[in-house]
Amino acid sequence: MPHPARDAELVQIVDLALADAARRAGSFLACRIGCTQCCHGAFAINAPDAARLRDGMAALRTNNPALAADLERRARSWLAEYGGGFPGDPATGVLGTSAADQARFEDFANDAPCPALDPVTGRCDVYAWRPLTCRVFGPPVRMGDGNALGHCELCFEGASTAEVAACEMLLPHELEARLLDEISAEGETLVAFALLG
Repeated sequence: MPHPARDAELVQIVDLALADAARRAGSFLACRIGCTQCCHGAFAINAPDAARLRDGMAALRTNNPALAADLERRARSWLAEYGGGFPGDPATGVLGTSAADQARFEDFANDAPCPALDPVTGRCDVYAWRPLTCRVFGPPVRMGDGNALGHCELCFEGASTAEVAACEMLLPHELEARLLDEISAEGETLVAFALLG
């Protein structure tokens, strides 16, 4: 599936927002290579995220075939270990949308390391193509109804509510919603399925 026309713009806006939030947060932001708490647990990704990951795998197959093969091996191993409980269609990788599927997903592979996580270095092997969820994890962002600020539990230790609020990462929700409206996608999937294309 091709990217929506403004996907690169969305990624650029999010990356700039992250850089700005990180600058304001300073030492309160604990994120660094090797800190992998956010790299554990299955999470849903949308069609543009999956397309970005597929593009990254295509680039790696050309520029670093050994790494691409290792990522594919990790994704297949991940699916072999956790795929039996996948609350969706294992043939397509599309997550189910029923209430029962969504309830099952709440408890699905919660402690599983992401197949894109290098287990030795703690680096993301598809960092340049990572999903938006990964790009916004760490700094304070608006959650749910938009009234509560949430952030990584390892960040902002000892910070006051005002200090946390001063570091809020503003997200382009409207642009993302417009991009999702532009495409006709089957539904959300997981990183492991996207890595295997």
